[in-house]
Amino acid sequence: MKKVFYLFFALLLVSISYASTSNGLAKSRIDKEADFKISIPLAGNAYSSLRLDRNRTISNNGIENWSNPEEYFTVYFRVSKPGKFQVAIEDLGLISGKSELEFSINNVSKTIKLDASSSKKTISVGNWKIDKEGYVALVIKGTNKTEKNFPAMNRLAISSAEFDGKIAYVPNNEGGFYHWGRRGASVHMNYQAPENVNAEWYYNELTVPVGEDKIGSYFMANGFGEGYFGIQVNSAKERRVLFSVWSPFTTDDPKSIPESHKIKLLKKGENVTTGEFGNEGSGGQSYLKYNWIAGNTYKFLLRGKPEGNNSTNYTAYFFAPETGEWKLIASFNRPQTNTYLTRFHSFLENFIPEQGDFSRKVVFNNQWYCDDKGNWNELNTAKFSADDTARRGYRMDYSGGLNEDGFYLKNGGFYNEYTIPGALFTRPFTNKKPIVNFSSLP
Repeated sequence: MKKVFYLFFALLLVSISYASTSNGLAKSRIDKEADFKISIPLAGNAYSSLRLDRNRTISNNGIENWSNPEEYFTVYFRVSKPGKFQVAIEDLGLISGKSELEFSINNVSKTIKLDASSSKKTISVGNWKIDKEGYVALVIKGTNKTEKNFPAMNRLAISSAEFDGKIAYVPNNEGGFYHWGRRGASVHMNYQAPENVNAEWYYNELTVPVGEDKIGSYFMANGFGEGYFGIQVNSAKERRVLFSVWSPFTTDDPKSIPESHKIKLLKKGENVTTGEFGNEGSGGQSYLKYNWIAGNTYKFLLRGKPEGNNSTNYTAYFFAPETGEWKLIASFNRPQTNTYLTRFHSFLENFIPEQGDFSRKVVFNNQWYCDDKGNWNELNTAKFSADDTARRGYRMDYSGGLNEDGFYLKNGGFYNEYTIPGALFTRPFTNKKPIVNFSSLP
């Protein structure tokens, strides 16, 4: 009887052990089959093929008021590894009549048909295999409709049964990131200068390679602790040389700055427009409309000199090879300030969100500063940095470094390479000291 009992007990233990193991296997299988899923808001991740058209079809609600069959949209997201993914429309808006939409990735298309009788808010589109790490471009086209508008769409769901990596995209509008995310990451080169130097002058050379001068680009050459100085592409017909100085009073509304903290204009160059700016800080602004040319090298010279009355004067000069002379942009007095030039840097940004799917690039070379004794010193080491859009991992199409032409910055366009912020780059010395006759400057 004891043998029968022990045999039964042993079988019971085996059964319990097997059951436990079986449940574990089942759980692992369930875990493996559990979907990876993200919800991509179109408001922060989609771009219209019309871009600068006045009739905007991308709002904070996603794609809406879409009537033009020639217009299409591209949604971007970056996968950290290959995988198989399912795409579905989430939060489908009002459907009028019947319509037909085409979704494609890497020229593999899926077509769905929608009509007003459907009550579903989530519509499956299809499955795609992504073969490599990097950005994915999902194109949405309207191929047929019976009423004025194609359906409005808020979000796309991206899911996978096996993907265990990461996807980079703009997840929400907290902090206004639909705007910032669609603009793309801003990137900087921070030139490494000795501390405790009375740097009165700051010189830099800038070249925008041919084809990289996209509308909405600001190529900033001479950044300093209290302002910035560079060139812009404002429209297809207008380009500017821009010089701004921030007020010591922190606000986005220039009208709220007290008189004791206002930037004061001292002088300006011929045909230069001056005034105030707001939204991203506030202060004094000046610009010269000048059709600079991609491929040409432009020179920037900035002076920062304390006046001894708790204020500092900043003066900007621009040299264009087309004219062969230094042009005065403007001179501003900044109150509540007693400093020479500090924080030498350059940056690249896109200021038009609708243009964030274009890449742009700029090269900087031959950086120098001149101290208050007239001694010139070359700056040949720079540290790369990027803004909060990059640091959050919302956009990963940004880079900077060193090439045969100098330090470069690049952003936008959803290319796959990126540079880790904090990287240091050192170029060879040019030993080409700026030839500037300070006494003859305008």
